Amino acid sequence: MVDVDAEQWCLVVEKREAEQTRRRLLEEGLLDRRYKPRSEGDAVLLPVTEEIAGATRRTFVTVPQRADLPRHDLVGGIAILQEDDPEAAKRLLASRPSLHTVLFPETPVEGEYRTRRFAVLAGTPTTRTRVTEYGLRFDVDLAHAYFSARLSTERQRILGMMEEGERVLDMFAGVGPFAITLARRAELVVAADLNPAAIHLLIQNIALNRTGNVIPALADAAHLPRIGLAPFDRVVMNLPLAAPAFLPVAAALCREGGTIHLYALEEREGEYLPHIRAVTVGNVVERQVRTYSPGKWHAVYDIEKEG
Repeated sequence: MVDVDAEQWCLVVEKREAEQTRRRLLEEGLLDRRYKPRSEGDAVLLPVTEEIAGATRRTFVTVPQRADLPRHDLVGGIAILQEDDPEAAKRLLASRPSLHTVLFPETPVEGEYRTRRFAVLAGTPTTRTRVTEYGLRFDVDLAHAYFSARLSTERQRILGMMEEGERVLDMFAGVGPFAITLARRAELVVAADLNPAAIHLLIQNIALNRTGNVIPALADAAHLPRIGLAPFDRVVMNLPLAAPAFLPVAAALCREGGTIHLYALEEREGEYLPHIRAVTVGNVVERQVRTYSPGKWHAVYDIEKEG
């Protein structure tokens, strides 16, 4: 029995972009396969698992589940289960030809390098994979450097905000997804990270994508003002658990009228506005990117530096 009255979040895309967007959502684990995509005029409606940037509510027809698969996240050819269930991992691996490994996180993201320990539940015993995102490729090692495929839409949003020839600072670059994405429109991107393993992968990804305008920097973000860098047009702060503490540093490195993108975990709307107002009086736009855990949101503040 199908349900024609099920309402769900979705992305509305032009038909010529539908297949590329569907594949991207599938890779990121955001395509809700319980519902059948449908046309609406000249657009295609793609159901998604949660409220993401650009999502809207529409009615969909449900489709029969082909298999009882566990909830999981996808990062390239790796699936990450939220439960330590080897049998479910085997079913998942068998259901998706694109997968080579199923992992279970034994720890949360922790430490100054933002890493987790994983157990291999099925497939090839590795934490390394390659992620394809909007035509870019990123080699990732989940045990040695943090990576979130779910922020791909955010990276494209910021790219769309940029003017040609901007100078960009990525304060917590990881393996380079923001830095290399924004390099498509920037004159120069300085990509800093404290984690040597992340910088090693970043250098590989710069070469992999033939990106000639990204400068990797193994550095503590707190010390970046000492290097004597010229002010940047845009500063990205993707370190949700700790980024607000570095906001004065970001403001010191951003030119007047430039933009700072502060990512943070918050329990209430506007939680970090007082902290931001202690640094700048410029315009601030807050957006909730996705649900992080019950009662907690992954949010971004787009801050125009002024004063």
